[in-house]
Parts: sequence; C-alpha cells; structure tokens
Amino acid sequence: MNNLTKFKIFKPANEVFEAFVDPAKIGNFWFSSSSERWEQGKTITVKYDEYNAQLDIEVIEIEANKKIVFRWGANGEGNIVTITLNELDNTSTIIEVNEEGFSENDDELLSQLLDNKEGWVFMLSCLKGYLEFGVNKLRGGLVKD
Repeated sequence: MNNLTKFKIFKPANEVFEAFVDPAKIGNFWFSSSSERWEQGKTITVKYDEYNAQLDIEVIEIEANKKIVFRWGANGEGNIVTITLNELDNTSTIIEVNEEGFSENDDELLSQLLDNKEGWVFMLSCLKGYLEFGVNKLRGGLVKD
C-alpha cells in the first residue's frame, strides 16, 4: 500500500534536489537538521527539534537531480520513500513523493494514510515557500496532538 503526493515547484530540478541532500538547506523546509549530505548507502540522522524527535534514515538510491529513495522507521523495517523529480523545463519541476509499506490489514490504515498525506503536503508546501520565496519559517508550524 502506498501514498503518492505531487507538487509543482517553480525551480529547476538541481535546486530542488540540493534542498534535500544538502544538510545546510534541509533545515529551511523539512527537518531541523541532517547529520550529513545524503548519499547512496549512507545512514543519515535527522532531527525535528520542535517535536523533540530524532530518527535515522537509510539512503537506498540517489540519482542526482532525478531521484532519492530512502527507508525510515524502526530497525530497517520502516516504509520506503521515493522522491522523484521531473524537470519540465529549466524553471519548473514536478516533485512526486511516494511512500510505501503501509499494511492493508492495519486497523489504523485510513488514519495513517491521512496523517501521512498531511505531512507530505505540509513538507512540500514548506519546500515551495523556501525555494520560490525564501521563506524558511514555515516548517515548524504543523501541530500534532
């Protein structure tokens, strides 16, 4: 079971890609911090200071300016996220985030999918604000009870 979210960002794919993999940039729209540059085969520690949370992600595949695939979750058994960048021209990119690994037999599946979609839409909105308008204060605004 997967959850797909798409957004159009008015920036070239290389700028969108660098926003994710560069630890100096990712804190402007998603995680508070990233331990190092995202590269294939690395395990990266990311933090959400606002939620007092930290987790490790395993970078499975990187194709510069085109794709980022990682696994997050407990003990290497978490969901797999594929971020695909489809550059339309040198001024805009369609970004697709596909998260898979949800259990169709889970009683909380609908709630999980809605929460997951909300998170990806929020992150991509923050990315759009950061890359297109230089706004880097949005990312800490999502309230989760």
